[in-house]
Amino acid sequence: MDQITAGKDLVAFCGLYCGACRSYLKNKCPGCARNEKAKWCKVRNCCLENKYVSCAGCGVAADPADCKKLNNPISKLFALIFRSDRMACIRAIKHDGYETYAREMASKKTMSIKR
Repeated sequence: MDQITAGKDLVAFCGLYCGACRSYLKNKCPGCARNEKAKWCKVRNCCLENKYVSCAGCGVAADPADCKKLNNPISKLFALIFRSDRMACIRAIKHDGYETYAREMASKKTMSIKR
């Protein structure tokens, strides 16, 4: 298993931190940005189509909670199961920037801000 490292390129489109994900660390997933199999992800598709690094760059939804692609029933279920708060992740990226966010997530060894 690889070690957790900080890298702004490991921030997923939805704000999760791939650098601390078990699948990524076990080399079972290339990370969100390079995962060609994730064509099903509406958030990823939206960010790619609009050339956003993540939802933090969105000019349409000022508050990530207003985005129906990011804040949908399936993501709410995952948030409940994994106790993750992607809205808080996006807000942290907007406030602190990608590098600071990546360093913080790597130091905490977590892929999401917890609820």
